Amino acid sequence: MTKLDRYNREILRELQSDGRIANSELAERIGLSPSACLRRVQELESSGLIKGYRAVLNPELLGNHFIAYVTIGLDEHSTESQQAFERAINVAEEVKECHNMTGAFEYLLRIETHDIKSFKAFHANVLGAIPQVRTITTHVVMDSPKDERC
Repeated sequence: MTKLDRYNREILRELQSDGRIANSELAERIGLSPSACLRRVQELESSGLIKGYRAVLNPELLGNHFIAYVTIGLDEHSTESQQAFERAINVAEEVKECHNMTGAFEYLLRIETHDIKSFKAFHANVLGAIPQVRTITTHVVMDSPKDERC
């Protein structure tokens, strides 16, 4: 496993903030030569600590003004039931995140839709149509004062 010394932690912090930063600028910010910095970034990538790079999209500019977290309880606690639910949810474009949880429910979903009317249709026609679903509880996002995905 890659050692997480001060330089590697700084590299990770900077890349989380700006994944498109030029290696020369990254090296300057953390106090390494460009070649040493590049070697470290490549090691962090090859070790799997850095899983990849992506664009972070603005849901509102995409027309998704309604965001909710939805908890799902399944009717039975079997591997087959979970796999069937996961297959059904993986094709739903509105589902941006799906987490299998411990506790009072099995799944936590992050849903983005245009508005409450489109969420209601998703709720009824997608979630409501999955045979394994026993309970659905919706928590509407009003604001996000801290969101490190952005």
